[in-house]
Amino acid sequence: MTPGLNGSMRTSAVLISLFTTASPLGTLVSMAMDRLPRARMSLGTFFERSESSVSDDKARIWSWGETTEFNNRQSDDVVLMFHDPWLNRTTNGKGYIKNQPWHGADGMENLRTVKEPKQSIPTFTETVQLLMKPENLHVKFNVDVKVQNDPVRLFSLMHQIISAQPDWETKLAPRILLGMWHPIFLPHAKELLPYCARSYIGFNLWNARRYFWDSVDTFSMSFGSMTTAAGEEFRKEVQAVGKKLMVWTVNEPVCMVEAVRWKVDVILTDVPQTWIDLREALTVDYDKTSAQYGRTFLWSTWRYYPPFQIFIRTLEYQWLHYAKGPFILPDAAAA
Repeated sequence: MTPGLNGSMRTSAVLISLFTTASPLGTLVSMAMDRLPRARMSLGTFFERSESSVSDDKARIWSWGETTEFNNRQSDDVVLMFHDPWLNRTTNGKGYIKNQPWHGADGMENLRTVKEPKQSIPTFTETVQLLMKPENLHVKFNVDVKVQNDPVRLFSLMHQIISAQPDWETKLAPRILLGMWHPIFLPHAKELLPYCARSYIGFNLWNARRYFWDSVDTFSMSFGSMTTAAGEEFRKEVQAVGKKLMVWTVNEPVCMVEAVRWKVDVILTDVPQTWIDLREALTVDYDKTSAQYGRTFLWSTWRYYPPFQIFIRTLEYQWLHYAKGPFILPDAAAA
């Protein structure tokens, strides 16, 4: 048990993304750009494979020099690695995690995954320990903080787990990126995890500018939000000031090549091997490979038109407002 916290507290959710600083393909140079984006494997694919378990799959995925992504949730005083907010789909348990204890005869520590090999639900502590193995010290990871979290409790737990590792200030802390959807988390991140870099996650360019611009190093944006004229302007602004840009969820090769044209830093995908193979082809002959993927899909796909993007931004804002309250500027939130 993690000391110093009330075990009666229940569940919150964050998302963990892992990506490496080095590419297995070596230095990537093309006529169009001096580097190609890293891949980041999305949640859905990973959990269809491993069903929320700590397995050798993680080590194999990391060995690509690419990205694995998975969720992190809390129960009692334990931070869990889990995809869904409920247990039914991937384990032999039932119900929402927030309503379940971790310890005891009926606790989630006794649950096992549905798919073989049957394994227990992994914890954040186990994951961090795996990251600290010598062969994984090149891996960086992004924590996608879901709005259902109590930021003080979550960040306090994370700090206790992180700071318990040997040489954590030099070997672990610089590899952590905190991703946040709602600005209410920013002051707590700065206070409790000041050593972590920060990012905005979402669909909304205006929220990113107004509430996050001066407080984050990276913007993790939906692919669709970047396809409009406003998205193009935002990309240029981000890159002009030296911040990083990640896009999600990019599964089709034509969209992957478009993201390359945008010079993003990371591509989030359900099909990492597709991107790895495509990136290798782009490395060999950028012009020939990119010419196979035109840009007309940007005009023939309804979800990339401004009316839909406005709708999805509005829906996101309303949901975040409902889940965590109104958006306020970071300085006001800290007051």
